[in-house]
Amino acid sequence: MNQNYVLSFSAIDKPGIVELLSNTISKSGGNWLESAMSHLAGRFVGIVVIDVSAEQASALKEALNGLTAQGLFISIETINSEDSGSEVLRSIEIELTGHDRPGIVSEISTVLAKHGANVEDLTTELVSGSMSAELLFKADIHASIGQETDIDDLQEAIESIADDLMVDIIIE
Repeated sequence: MNQNYVLSFSAIDKPGIVELLSNTISKSGGNWLESAMSHLAGRFVGIVVIDVSAEQASALKEALNGLTAQGLFISIETINSEDSGSEVLRSIEIELTGHDRPGIVSEISTVLAKHGANVEDLTTELVSGSMSAELLFKADIHASIGQETDIDDLQEAIESIADDLMVDIIIE
């Protein structure tokens, strides 16, 4: 029987990190299933879902933990199949643009949680405004919501965070 793991990692960004991880996983009998990686603040960070047989799991974990000596900080978490929910959900994309300020991500995530939205992917950035040099906060959020969630109520709640916040919600 196979076991799945979520591997989270962080390292000073340099060429060869993906090669090092993928070779270690492959040589230890693991299969790279899904991943998301990014360069943030001079670091290369990511998450990888790995599948490995129960017999090889221990060797894989040991090999991955050995990468610490090469500058990779790694966390490994077992995925339990019973952790996934059975509720039928709708997928939505939320695009936000507004003036940047401390706490904006906290405020947005609070509104989403109050409306039962599960954030599945969140990308944020600061961009220069087209009409001025001031920084604008941009967020792209992929989330899932229950069938009963009112999209108009959700959009109004997000827009109420700030007068200048532009919000587009697309139901997928």
